[in-house]
Amino acid sequence: MGTAEQEYAPSSGAAAEVETLLRRVADLVGNARQMPLSTSVMINRDEVLELVEEAVNRLPEELRAARWLLRERQEFLTKVQREGDDILEAARVRAERMVQRTEVVREAQAAARRTVEEAEVQARRLRHQAEDFCDQKLAQFEIVLDRTVKTVQAGRARLQVALPEEDVDEDEEAFLEGDGEEVEGFYDQDSG
Repeated sequence: MGTAEQEYAPSSGAAAEVETLLRRVADLVGNARQMPLSTSVMINRDEVLELVEEAVNRLPEELRAARWLLRERQEFLTKVQREGDDILEAARVRAERMVQRTEVVREAQAAARRTVEEAEVQARRLRHQAEDFCDQKLAQFEIVLDRTVKTVQAGRARLQVALPEEDVDEDEEAFLEGDGEEVEGFYDQDSG
């Protein structure tokens, strides 16, 4: 036993004294003379009060010890209950965090998949737009080239009709025959 428990533990001597006093009170009441023609008994009031007061004076030590033990027990139970509640709350919060982390990971993975899918869709759309744009520009360029070729052919045809054979001087003939030499006044873009 600890010192506090020894201090408040009821002593067998004090308990015996209180018990002896209470037995004396019981004996006084039990052995009291009966009043004539009544069921009431005569007791010495002062003697009974003195015994009861002495018993009350001897009881507080045991009562204090009992109250102290009850209070300590209640405080211990309250403390244990509070600690148990704290442990349960911490476990609940931790479980919620773990669930939330799992949910956060799932949501992040789903968001990443959606982002990748959206990026792939957008890349395909942009590629198709770029291909369409290039196709339109090449078609326009083809039209311009076709017109240019036709214009060049028409110009050459007019030149051949407009220039009789005898007016073509020797330098132009050499150039038209393709001997590759530059003639003064004409520039061959393919040669350099």
